[in-house]
Amino acid sequence: MTKSNYASETEHLKTRIGQGGDAWAAIDAESAARMRLQNRFRTGLDIAKYTAKIMREDMDAYDADPANYTQSLGAWHGFIGQQQMIAIKKHFGSTKRRYLYLSGWMVAALRSEFGPLPDQSMHEKTAVPELIEEIYTFLKQADARELGGMFRDLDAARESGNETEAKRLENAIDNYETHVVPIIADIDAGFGNAEATYLLAKQMIEAGACALQIENQVSDEKQCGHQDGKVTVPHEDFLQKIRAIRYAFLELGVEDGIIVARTDSLGAGLTKQIAYSTEPGDLGDQYNSFLDCDEVDPSDIKNGQVFISRDGKLLAPKRLPSNLYQFRPGTGVDRVVLDCITSLQHGADLLWIETEKPHVEQIAEMVDKIRETVPNAKLVYNNSPSFNWTLNFRQQVFDAWEKDGKDVSAYDRAKLMSVDYDGTDLAIEADAKIQSFQADGAKRAGIFHHLITLPTYHTAALSTDNLAKRYFGEEAMLGYVKNVQREEIRQQIACVKHQNMAGSDIGDDHKEYFAGEAALKAGGKDNTMNQFAA
Repeated sequence: MTKSNYASETEHLKTRIGQGGDAWAAIDAESAARMRLQNRFRTGLDIAKYTAKIMREDMDAYDADPANYTQSLGAWHGFIGQQQMIAIKKHFGSTKRRYLYLSGWMVAALRSEFGPLPDQSMHEKTAVPELIEEIYTFLKQADARELGGMFRDLDAARESGNETEAKRLENAIDNYETHVVPIIADIDAGFGNAEATYLLAKQMIEAGACALQIENQVSDEKQCGHQDGKVTVPHEDFLQKIRAIRYAFLELGVEDGIIVARTDSLGAGLTKQIAYSTEPGDLGDQYNSFLDCDEVDPSDIKNGQVFISRDGKLLAPKRLPSNLYQFRPGTGVDRVVLDCITSLQHGADLLWIETEKPHVEQIAEMVDKIRETVPNAKLVYNNSPSFNWTLNFRQQVFDAWEKDGKDVSAYDRAKLMSVDYDGTDLAIEADAKIQSFQADGAKRAGIFHHLITLPTYHTAALSTDNLAKRYFGEEAMLGYVKNVQREEIRQQIACVKHQNMAGSDIGDDHKEYFAGEAALKAGGKDNTMNQFAA
């Protein structure tokens, strides 16, 4: 009969400890095995390799069936990421197809030493790999905590002589599912040139990131995808950074690393550069073909004008006082399609198309064009809190009803956000479409991964506002007890035992390993956490 991993690990360490002679005699092999199992991932590269494999398998599963799409929520602190995964395991029994997203917006707003900053790549770029490492530290601690509880239950089963329960627990330990999941991490526009992108990518990968998302904006003019004033770069500039990230993955041995190429071209009307072109139809010429130009009479050349030639004509791109050039209106979709095709043809694995609204058909129309060239093109899509989801989907339903000749006279399209409409048929249908948006987008629009960039930023603000209103108001302490602690207890939120969550019981186990009966442990009968046992 094959021994379990737990048993074989213990036996292996027993042999090794025996080789240490009398000096190692006080070391318990099973305790050491437990510590080893609680620390499965030794380095960030171990994590990146493990999670990259998961993502690749999930991408294949999605290609086989779009119902196998994946999801994530943004995290701006290790604790936030940890609690998400604990909640997912608690409610769904598995973290399968559920990731974490690391948003550059939240790093800028919440993690910079400068204080809150807009999403414009002004924050310290080292804050990004530091947050990746922090998140994985918390996820590994969640493993250690949960396994520690299983070890304690195993000891109790053995002491009571319940061999069946002991075997069940050993099997559960051997088949334990880690809280460590893939992180898709935002590298913005690379924080500089291709070399700077490569160096930062290496730090992010070494911290554990298996998937890096990079956008085609100019580094020093970078804007949030939902703000105005976005400036894109010629394709070759962007492809250099994609190649730089691939080199970083390969150098560090993460051969399955994933690159998410993001295009902001749908909402970006400006460029800082005229692309280099050597012949008609090359990539530079295609980029330049979208520029808004005026044909120029050579006898009427003005001071400071810049010119390009096309089809034997002399053209002057429209140049703004900011020294930027503007694209022709209405070219956004065509530029997005070209961006996506070239990114996939030059090393990217997934696409991200930043849009101004959540509309399945709008996304699908672009993806259909991309898939004419790259049939298995897949997207990561930002289910952004920057969208007013309620208003957008109520207006989509209103427009569909109006198109179908349905009477919409009871509704004011401009005021559909009003609470007055909450119980109406239109609002109910809109909510149903919001609920099915991810599944619909996965099936119709090639969306492999749905994420919400900033959800925990908003939930923290909302819950803190409600607590402050109640605690500092008439409810006083009841405002906390009734709406926080009582709900934690009744919903079995692990953090109600905050000492345990912070690692107190793990420390007690270690003290016992190190000191035996002399250990001074914190989890005795006088620990007030015992009040939550029921």
